[in-house]
Amino acid sequence: MIRFSDEHVWVKAEGDSGVVGITTHAQNTLGDIVFVELPEPGKTLGQKDVAGVVESVKAAADIYAPVSGTVTEVNEALRAEPSLANTDPQGAGWFFKLKLADPSELGALMDETSYAAFSKDARA
Repeated sequence: MIRFSDEHVWVKAEGDSGVVGITTHAQNTLGDIVFVELPEPGKTLGQKDVAGVVESVKAAADIYAPVSGTVTEVNEALRAEPSLANTDPQGAGWFFKLKLADPSELGALMDETSYAAFSKDARA
């Protein structure tokens, strides 16, 4: 199940864990991504806490945790090749994984249809 936040971040729930990244809309708005700052494994994040930063040729933007949890892994390939967030934002361009602190928070996020409607006129 993939859910989307109003900060243009997605989370794919896998049991009591989640994989997190930026949306296609966010990467389109930012343009060519040249740097990502990822959270440290073991860091505890609250929902909507700043988890990292993404920088593009146009701008820099904070990445907000869509749900609460503890970071279990970061995408080291993304550090080496930030453009993965452009070429495959919901696949190989994922940012980090976390152990969900409260899986019920997923219910407050948007499904794909709701997010598509939300992002149609939104700015990242």
